[in-house]
Amino acid sequence: MPSSLKAVAFDAYGTLFDVYSVGALAEELFAGRGAALAAMWRDKQIQYSQLRTLCDRYEDFWQVTADALDYAADALGLRMDSEARERLLQSYWHLRAFPENVAALQQLRARGLRLAILSNGSPAMLDAAVSAAGMQGLLDKVLSADAVRRFKTAPEVYELGPEAFGLQASEILFVSSNGWDICGATWFGFTTFWVNRAGNPPERLGVVPAGQGHSLDDVVEFIDARTGRGPA
Repeated sequence: MPSSLKAVAFDAYGTLFDVYSVGALAEELFAGRGAALAAMWRDKQIQYSQLRTLCDRYEDFWQVTADALDYAADALGLRMDSEARERLLQSYWHLRAFPENVAALQQLRARGLRLAILSNGSPAMLDAAVSAAGMQGLLDKVLSADAVRRFKTAPEVYELGPEAFGLQASEILFVSSNGWDICGATWFGFTTFWVNRAGNPPERLGVVPAGQGHSLDDVVEFIDARTGRGPA
């Protein structure tokens, strides 16, 4: 981490909030198919966000999430009535946070770093998730792609970080669990850290993040190792 690093920007979905925690409800509704539904829902959500950006057909992330759920249910041959659909969609407003998150954010703040979320999520979705996770007061900024009506990996979305903090991209550590997001953020100019929660292989795109680990605790260790100091 460069000595000039002054802020940390986190991806939300998959990094701070467990998008696959919807699988428990999905399994309750569709026994034996919950994990498959959660996985396809997430994959299609990402695909739709990227396709809409490529083709300049923006809808906010809530609409993208709903459309992705409808597709996944149809593709898996699940008979999803309106009640089940509403329950699954509402679960996205209260995604489970990963257990180390709050303590890790507190430690990063203690080290004098400014913290933000930089996400595809709509402002309402992000506000609800932050509140449900008990992260109020730990984040200086909650930045939504909705502000530029495009999704990551569009440079306009990543630019929200430097603009909000008044910093150079290299002065911000961008943290994501998504390999494709790390590639886009690195190409944009952020210093990057891949929280590889799933143990995936690296993308074959010639990108090497500045750091890599399996949880936000590893982000804290990375910062301490690069700066040679703990809490301020």
